[in-house]
This record gives sequence, C-alpha cells and structure tokens, in this order.
Amino acid sequence: MLKGCAVLRSSSRCMKVAAKGCSGNTLVRLPVRINAIARTSRPNTPSLSTPQEAAAPVPAPPTSRIDDRKVVLGWDETTYSRYHHIWLRDHCRCPECFHPITKQRLVNTFDIPADIKPKHVESKPEGLEVQWPSSQPHVSLYPWSWLRHNSYDPPMASTQAAECAKFIVAELKILWGSKILQGPPTITYEEVMSEDSQGLFKWLSSVFGFCFVSGVPATPEATEELSRRIGFIRETQYGTFWDFTSDLAKGDTAYTTLALGAHTDTTYFTDPCGLQLFHLLEHTGGTGGATLLVDGFYVASILQELHPEAYALLSTVPVPTHAAGEPDALFTPSTRNTPVLRHEDGELVQVRWNNDDRSVIRNLKPDQVEPWYDAIRKWYKLLSSPDSEYWVQLSPGTAVVVDNHRVLHGRSAFNGKRRMCGAYIGMDEYRSKLAVLTEKFAPDVVTKDTAATANVNGRSIWHPAL
Repeated sequence: MLKGCAVLRSSSRCMKVAAKGCSGNTLVRLPVRINAIARTSRPNTPSLSTPQEAAAPVPAPPTSRIDDRKVVLGWDETTYSRYHHIWLRDHCRCPECFHPITKQRLVNTFDIPADIKPKHVESKPEGLEVQWPSSQPHVSLYPWSWLRHNSYDPPMASTQAAECAKFIVAELKILWGSKILQGPPTITYEEVMSEDSQGLFKWLSSVFGFCFVSGVPATPEATEELSRRIGFIRETQYGTFWDFTSDLAKGDTAYTTLALGAHTDTTYFTDPCGLQLFHLLEHTGGTGGATLLVDGFYVASILQELHPEAYALLSTVPVPTHAAGEPDALFTPSTRNTPVLRHEDGELVQVRWNNDDRSVIRNLKPDQVEPWYDAIRKWYKLLSSPDSEYWVQLSPGTAVVVDNHRVLHGRSAFNGKRRMCGAYIGMDEYRSKLAVLTEKFAPDVVTKDTAATANVNGRSIWHPAL
C-alpha cells in the first residue's frame, strides 16, 4: 500500500487506462504543503487580531487523574489518553534523568520499581506535572503537545501526531509518470550552495524522488562539493567519488556503452545506497546516452490496482542479488528481506530492482515459479511503458540526484566519449540532514511548542525523534 502519496494524473480512474497506453498523469504543481513550508520560514509578523480576540480566554488544560496502573488524561469530554506509570517515569526529561546536551538517558530504567505510582498529578498550563515517591522529592513535567504526539493508549494518529507528521516533508510523496517532463523539479547550484541552507532544504525536500541542479560547474570538484552538501559520501567498490567513462575500468555494465534498463543501484548491499547524484561532464564524438528516470512508486501503484496477485508476490518473495565483477569483491545481501517491493507496516518504503544483478532464483516453491515470472513480466511492462518513462538528455552543468529507494534510472546506448561523475549518499545521512533542516525551517508542532523552555544546545529535549 502507498500511503501519503498523491499521483500526477487527473483521476485515479485513469490508472487502468494508463496500462493500455493512456498517459492520464496530468502534471500538477506542488501541493499546499509547500506553501506551509514557506510560511514557516518567514519571520513572525505582527498580529492583526482585534483587542477582543487578543483577550480571548486561554483554553483549560486537559484533566488528569491517577488510577491503579496509569495516569488518565482527558483532552475533551470524549477523548482520553492513558499512560502507564512506569512509562511516564522512564520518560522524565529533567536534567537528572535526561542529559540536555547529549540528548541521552541518564535515568537507570532498571532502578525504577515495577509497581511505581505517582504521589500526585496536576494539570498545569505548560503540561502535566507528576510528583514521584522517592527519598528525595522528584517532579516531572511533560508538555501537552508531547504527550498527545506520543499517545499510545489509544494512538492519536488523526490528531496531534498527524499534525507533527505533516511537517516531515520526506514522508509526503507525489507520484509521477512521463508527463513530469513538462515541469521537472529543478533548483540552481547557487541556491543549494547558499550559506543560509534554505536552498539546500528546498532541494532535499523534493517530493518527487529526484531533482535537477542547474548551473553546476562542469568539474568533478564542484560536483563532489555539491554531493558533500548533503552528507558523507558512501564509499563502495567503485570508490568514493567516481569519475568514469566507458572503459570497463570497473566490472559493471555502467562502464560500457550498452543501454541500461530502469534499475536501482546496489541491490546487492544489505542496505542499498540511499541517494545517487550524477553529472554528465562531457559527451563528444558521438550520440545517444539519454538518461531514463522512472518513479517506482508510481509503477507499483498501477501494478497494485491492475494486478494485485503480482504485487503481492513482488512484495513477499526475496530476490537474491550479487556484485561479482571485481576480482577482489563479491557482494551479496546478508538479509533475506529483499523483495522487489519492500513494505513496513503495510506501507511501500523501497523498490529494489536490478534484473542484471539478479542471482539464481532457488527459493521459490514449485507452484510459485511461473506466477513469479509472470509477475516480473507485468512489472517490467509497466516500468517500460511510455506512460512511466521520463527520458532526458543531460548536458554538462546539470546534475541530478535520485532517491535510489524509489526512482529507477537507466540510459540509452551511446557512442563517443561520455564522461560521468557522481557519488552515493547513505539514506541515514540524507534523512539526518533533512531532519536538521526541517527543524530549522519547518519545525513540527512539539518542537515549536517546547522551543522556548526546552531548547538546549540548539535542539528541544522534547523533539519527536528523541
């Protein structure tokens, strides 16, 4: 299932038609979500409220009471949350229990009595105050926004948690097909490299899974600097920052003039590389070499609707892969959780597809063999459909970054001298950089609510990620 996704087409009813040749994926501009980001980055403006509005009474805090094993909060007359006593004590964020600079626990969880029970709770405007029994008085204060965001009995995903989640731009995805060519996401090199990092945030917040960078100096040095703007470059058997031509200097078809079908890179790693940035430095004395981009999540959404049985197979059958072209390297994943479509909690989170690097399929049950081959045939047909393929002829000065867990890439065959450079960046490094920038330019509700009183060393101790 694809959650949090919008599709670049006029109606979901076009999905079935698209597989028959209709390119019903009408291009739209970024949704209101982007406007929300822009608003958060502007300085605060004076309030235009009337004196009567300014004097409006402050809402009463939620009610609170202690029962045998939990503290019960009443958000309103019909909405309640319950928190176990030991859970609350374990999550105290006072300086004795949680280091305000390192953001690490100091409390010894295993010293907390299993039957601990508060002496007293009180609802205060700034949060829930809890007095704990101990030889020395210990008081904890939990902000209301933090409690609501972390409510687990019951979960409150439709309220505060959703409000926080909508600020995590990386979770919002717009699916696209071939008509993305009418207005592909693009940012300038000058914006990305600006010291204020607003352009970098805009770049890394792309909801399309790829973004072009124009105006890049056509040198490996400038391209490497651009790559390191995101995070550490991930070193592989191809080196750290790579600069190559079709000379088979490495044992991979990327180092040839052959056409490459839509694929994701490093499927043979336990943790495939997160982002891939590449830049065409020169192409002389020949033609061809167009770049292919395909939104794997878009294709998966069509496959799921048209062929649910095939989608289920590609979501469950692990696919073995390898990299064996270098004599001093032989890579295979150390996990069997390697289906083409990987899910977490029912949500599609990764496309892992490179038919060229696929190893022997010997883990299928006899009655799965033909259905699985039929499933990848359907998958390939949708991947290579004119409705899905976005072809672009890159030129020196324009780099592109792709989410290797979502967007497949390829190229047409070529002749002449074609020189490419680029790098891999790990998914964790990318998400870390985006989280820091989001914290600065589009903070979530909890961070904003607690920034004034709990912001130590540049980060709130109540940050939802902690």
